[in-house]
Amino acid sequence: AALEAVCTDEFNIHGVMATTMGAAPIFIVNGPIRHAIRLNSGLGALGPGPRANSTIGRAVMLTIRNVGGARPGGVDRSTHGNFGKIGRCFAELEESSPWEPLSTTFGHAAGTNTVTAYCGAGSTTIVDQLSREPDSLARTLAAHVQAMRHPKLVMAFDALLVISPEHARVFEAAGWDRAQVVEAISDHTKRHGSELQRGVGGMAEGIPFELDAELPKTRPGGLRIMHAGSGAGLFSTLFPGWVSGEGGSEPVTREITP
Repeated sequence: AALEAVCTDEFNIHGVMATTMGAAPIFIVNGPIRHAIRLNSGLGALGPGPRANSTIGRAVMLTIRNVGGARPGGVDRSTHGNFGKIGRCFAELEESSPWEPLSTTFGHAAGTNTVTAYCGAGSTTIVDQLSREPDSLARTLAAHVQAMRHPKLVMAFDALLVISPEHARVFEAAGWDRAQVVEAISDHTKRHGSELQRGVGGMAEGIPFELDAELPKTRPGGLRIMHAGSGAGLFSTLFPGWVSGEGGSEPVTREITP
């Protein structure tokens, strides 16, 4: 199912592997199959550990490399590479999540076995050990999202936030559902066009035209959140996306069938 997801026009695996930016697939599993194959969604979910986490992503990436030709210097033209090119796969911690599974945002019913292929860069750890109010925590998460890739480049890159249980409880205690969390983070990433133009702040990079409006960092629907990690630790993780929309990569979800 993971291989079928990346071999779609929407995911655009050739572009993902050929870009000099250094993107790579991430596979997120939802549904009861997580337990059947012992896929980790808790302590150390994004790192080494259970065999399933290591072998699924690795098997897909070996296929992409050996069958598809995405070897460094061949199809793969990444400037620095990405450790994710070795293989990344983990599960969502659904049981204690205050939100519906990530797969439901792609039209699948909760409880369905699915795998979502998302194109992302390396991970960034987000530290906020003091926020006890949802808006304060949303601002911390937004600051990291807003800075990804380049602070002045907006509406071009998606973002995946892996929210830890301790951070998720801040939102849960306030009664914030998934849509409220996403909306608050997105709102706090907004910057006025005057801050985003080329040359502003002594940085040549930026948007090449004047704009009298505020823009969020990600396009509508481009910011996605999920729940994973251990019960201890006031940290979350950001995976910046590659180019989104036409010519880039769209997340693709496939149902896992026997």
